[in-house]
Amino acid sequence: MNIHLPSIGIGVGVVIAVVVIVFFMFGQGTQKQTVSLPPIQTQGQGNATTGQASIHLLIDNTSPILGSKNAPITMIEFGDYQCFYCHQFYNSTEPDIVKNYINTGKVRMVFKDFTIIGQDSVNAAHASHCAQEQGKFWDYHDALYNNWAGENTGWASSDNLLKFAKQVGLDPNMFNQCMTQSKYISVVEGSLSNAKDLGLTGTPDFFIILPDHTVTKVVGAQPFQVFDNIFKSQLKS
Repeated sequence: MNIHLPSIGIGVGVVIAVVVIVFFMFGQGTQKQTVSLPPIQTQGQGNATTGQASIHLLIDNTSPILGSKNAPITMIEFGDYQCFYCHQFYNSTEPDIVKNYINTGKVRMVFKDFTIIGQDSVNAAHASHCAQEQGKFWDYHDALYNNWAGENTGWASSDNLLKFAKQVGLDPNMFNQCMTQSKYISVVEGSLSNAKDLGLTGTPDFFIILPDHTVTKVVGAQPFQVFDNIFKSQLKS
C-alpha cells in the first residue's frame, strides 16, 4: 500500500543519474520503446534500490507538454493536487523553472498523477484531464493549486471542481459530461500504477531526462537551485 509521506520535502537529496539508451518524444505518434533502468541511488535514503523499469512508466499517461516540444530536457513530475509539498513546489520552485527554462525553450515539463491522499485527489486529477478536452490542462492544473486549502479538507469537492472549470473558461456542460462519464479515469489509474511500478512512495517526485540520455531522479519539493544545477550541468548556455 502506498502512503503519502509529507516528510518528503526540502532536505532530501538528488539521486545519481542513470543511463537510458533511447531517445523519445511526447505527443501523438510516439513510438514507445522499452529499456531497462539501472539501480537508482538516493542520497540520504540508504542503499540503492534495484529493479527493472521501462521507459513507458515515465511517458505513458502524462499531461500535455508545458513548453517547447523540442526542448532538450524533459522534466516529469509525479504529483497529487492535495499534496502539501506539491503545493509548495508549485509556489516556490516551479515559477523559476518556468521563467528560466520552460519559457526559454530549454526544458519541457509533463505532469503525471500520483493520487495517494484520497478520493478528492482522484477527482481533481480526472478534472484536469477533462479540462484538456478543451485545451486547458495547464490552466486547470494552476487553478487547482491556486485554490489549494489543505489535505482532505473538501476544497476539491465536485462543486468546487466545476467552479474552477468556470474560472478558467471551460464550457461547464462539456466539463460536467466528462466528469460524469469518468472518461479519463483510466489515465489517472494508469499513472498511479506507473508510479507504484517505479517504487514511488511520496509526492512530489521528479524524473529529469537529460540530453546525454541519462535520467536524474529528484525526491521532494526541492528548491530551485537543485533543478538549476542539474539543468546547467547539461546545457551550454
